[in-house]
Amino acid sequence: MAPPALRLPRHSSGDDTKCRPALLLIAVSACAAIATYFALSPLFQPDQGAISSDSSDGRSARHLVAIREEKAACCRGIEHQELWGSVVQWGTSNKVNSSAACCQACKAAQCNSWVYCGDRVKCGPNFGECWLKNQEDPLSPDVQDSSKDVYWTSGLVYAKNVGLVQLETEYGAIRLQLLPDCAPLSVAFVIELLKLRHCAGCNIYRAETRGNSWDEEGNPTAKNLRGPPHAILQGTLEAEGLGFKELPREACPMIRRGMVGWIEGGPDFFISLANHDDWYPKHTVFANVLPDDLPLVEKLASLPTSKTIWSGIDVAVLKKPISLKLARASVASS
Repeated sequence: MAPPALRLPRHSSGDDTKCRPALLLIAVSACAAIATYFALSPLFQPDQGAISSDSSDGRSARHLVAIREEKAACCRGIEHQELWGSVVQWGTSNKVNSSAACCQACKAAQCNSWVYCGDRVKCGPNFGECWLKNQEDPLSPDVQDSSKDVYWTSGLVYAKNVGLVQLETEYGAIRLQLLPDCAPLSVAFVIELLKLRHCAGCNIYRAETRGNSWDEEGNPTAKNLRGPPHAILQGTLEAEGLGFKELPREACPMIRRGMVGWIEGGPDFFISLANHDDWYPKHTVFANVLPDDLPLVEKLASLPTSKTIWSGIDVAVLKKPISLKLARASVASS
């Protein structure tokens, strides 16, 4: 059985009844701190106080502002990387003030990759250059160089239905739209994983339905969303033969139904079956499930499970974990 993805603190196994008064006071304080931590641990015990009913879909004005800010921030790249590719616009005649501006220029030009030189000292006369390019294969970008000596920053931009991969299971395939402009390092890891042509060790080990707490669109129907169930699938993408290095936090938007994100820095991941405002802003989201495949996600969440406890939290683990393979996908894939 796979271990819990979030490394929560363990409860003390000592007998509190034998503690002296001073130690008892310390223990009470520690328990209070642990309880607070659990309340902030979104995947295992969502904070019911974060759910608001001051708008039609349960999101507060603060949440709506956060969503707008996150969308505006989704123009990220990878430092110390230079991508080649066919040139859409030469950087010598296209200078901008930031890598984000270069990314936005790429989106406007409908290209799929960009390269920016943002170090005034190292770039010299190339400073500010924004090269807009097209990769022949967006899921296998032409990386010219990637090292600390490279002073370029590069990024990918996937249009709708471009850059699709799928998690293949015995029940069918779940197609994912990758989000390199929001989580470039995470997508780079998925691309490396794709090159293995296998995903030995990858699986889904936890499954919890929406229950009666969320409707079919993922909107809350109850005020108490502590669970269980918690409306998620949870698994790991740690494949044999590919070393995993914990990923830094990237774009952490409001979690919506169908989003795919990391738990902490990976390789454990989740697929959300509901809108979880109270998970914001804790988890990097690197993909979205295609809407047509959400019924399959719901089906997997309904498979037989066993109840267990991880760090004091009730969860449901699959009686038979679901093995995963990672492959390229298309809109026509089933």
